[in-house]
Amino acid sequence: MDTLDRIKQQIEENPILLYMKGSPKMPNCGFSAQAAQALMSCGEAFAYVDILQNPDIRAELPKYADWPTFPQLWVEGELIGGCDIILEMFQQGELQPLIKETAAKTKPADDE
Repeated sequence: MDTLDRIKQQIEENPILLYMKGSPKMPNCGFSAQAAQALMSCGEAFAYVDILQNPDIRAELPKYADWPTFPQLWVEGELIGGCDIILEMFQQGELQPLIKETAAKTKPADDE
């Protein structure tokens, strides 16, 4: 599987996906740390890909997404944006409902 196919598969399989440097608990960059913190504050599980462990994804994703920087938040296959957009949405109360609704859609029905 080539890198672009892996990226597409990750985005398809994970309704809430953060491409970041490091992990949410051990971020390797301030922007990734802020983005992960905002997402964790929404109280829902999300997937992440550490681009430092995946240099091929780090190289290809900006071209695929037409977005040059990391972190990148993808929700239901759509690029939401990077750190500034994530924080702005969080501060304006727009991120929480988006994350909660997406998580609710993807939970198995028997969890309700």
